[in-house]
Amino acid sequence: MSVNNPYQAYQQNTVNTASPGELTLMLYNGCLKFIKQARQGIIDQHIENKNTNLIKAQNIIRELMVTLNMDYEISHQMMQMYDYMLNRLVEANIKNDIEALNEVEAYVIQFRDTWKQVIQLDRKKKYGQKEGM
Repeated sequence: MSVNNPYQAYQQNTVNTASPGELTLMLYNGCLKFIKQARQGIIDQHIENKNTNLIKAQNIIRELMVTLNMDYEISHQMMQMYDYMLNRLVEANIKNDIEALNEVEAYVIQFRDTWKQVIQLDRKKKYGQKEGM
């Protein structure tokens, strides 16, 4: 497969070489990006833009749900939170509810920041040094 756009090639390489932890971090960041774009779509009354970005955010939450290892109790708790967030995103889409978006965004930021710390601790443990992200 030939990719002519250098940025696309870089993005493809980044995804192909990322660890599972880094992929999860990318999902959280992507979800935040789509929530922000959906919020702007509501503000600008661009309903198609809002809808498209909220569907993308919902798909990311669904992906996070299917990647949970349900052998752990924490995964069951995370599943409940993801289910709640997914429902709030659907509600935000139906009702143009910016408050629902703000609520989900706050949860995603918390999960993303916690996940980033886990990755940093894991790297420190593996390599004996703290790496910036």
